[in-house]
Amino acid sequence: MKLTRLIPGFLLIFCFLAPASSRAQFTNLWSVHLPGTYSDATPAIAADGTLYQPTFNGTLLAVTPAGQTNWQFKTGLEIESSPAIGSDGTIYFGSRDHKFYALTPEGRLKWTFQTGGWNDSSPAIGNDGTVYFGSWDKTFYALNPNGTLKWKFQSDGIIDSSPAIGADGTIYFGSHDTKFYALTPGGKLKWSFPTGGQIISSPAIGKNGNVYFTSTDGNLYALKPDGSELWRLLTGGASPSSPVIDSRGTLYLGANQYGIAVSAGGRKLWQHDLGDWVEGAPAIADSEIYFTSRSRAIAAITADGTLSWIVGFNASIATSPTISKDGCVYFDDLGHLIAIAPTNAAPPARSPWPLFRGNAMHTGRAN
Repeated sequence: MKLTRLIPGFLLIFCFLAPASSRAQFTNLWSVHLPGTYSDATPAIAADGTLYQPTFNGTLLAVTPAGQTNWQFKTGLEIESSPAIGSDGTIYFGSRDHKFYALTPEGRLKWTFQTGGWNDSSPAIGNDGTVYFGSWDKTFYALNPNGTLKWKFQSDGIIDSSPAIGADGTIYFGSHDTKFYALTPGGKLKWSFPTGGQIISSPAIGKNGNVYFTSTDGNLYALKPDGSELWRLLTGGASPSSPVIDSRGTLYLGANQYGIAVSAGGRKLWQHDLGDWVEGAPAIADSEIYFTSRSRAIAAITADGTLSWIVGFNASIATSPTISKDGCVYFDDLGHLIAIAPTNAAPPARSPWPLFRGNAMHTGRAN
């Protein structure tokens, strides 16, 4: 497989916004050129530090923590699904070629599963290894680790919302039919909750089992595990940003061009205008929350709402940042996978749902 040439980050990254202070806030580690120019998929990080980054030209790349591309795997069409990594290192993801893929850590194909539509939903992995994802064919799938169908559930709309799995095994996801679903591990409907718009974001699960998600009706919803409503907050946001949760239960998400914080009780605490749509979920480190936006910016904001710094890059950023266990931050600027080391680098927060898909391996499973 062809290796991607590593290009030093300083040749690719040009700041156009000044940090909040003159002191250097992070170090540019490296930048790897990606085939294609656009992707909404977020990198996942394996236990050995390898990053798996999809691209819009249908390629999945494996990149070392040092910025060297180990291998590339090509699918038939675009990849909008962020990968998830199993306990044995298997990489799972969907493609718009109507196939769902499982690869070995060495980049070899283990199996594919055929669906009837685009597979943009990022998969979740259960404790028993079952893989869950939705498709544009309006079907939600559960696959055994060997790629055979375990069960499927039919909705009335496209499913590009990425599922989340509760501590009791309940699977949660939204649909373009405006409903939010809860299924048993056996694929039976537990309940559904109606909203006023399509649901395209991924839910987050709190330490008490409460579930949080957004709808394009502009609301952030909080539901109990039995499907009853705790509260809803009208943020006005129609962007697909998914919420994340810190150790105090505070939620952070994007709402149109704003990065916002919401209390566990549903009260907006603060917001920052980041210049353009915030589409990716934020990432919570021990000391700061990182937001990205289509204004080509990444921003670091403290839990009390203080802007630490905001810096611009070459291109729009539509993906969520991912934080490694050593505190490095990785994100895709629609053409490059970029690695930075913040001055106060810290690992993901020890909280119920600090990152997109719950953790750096993107298992989508409650901690």
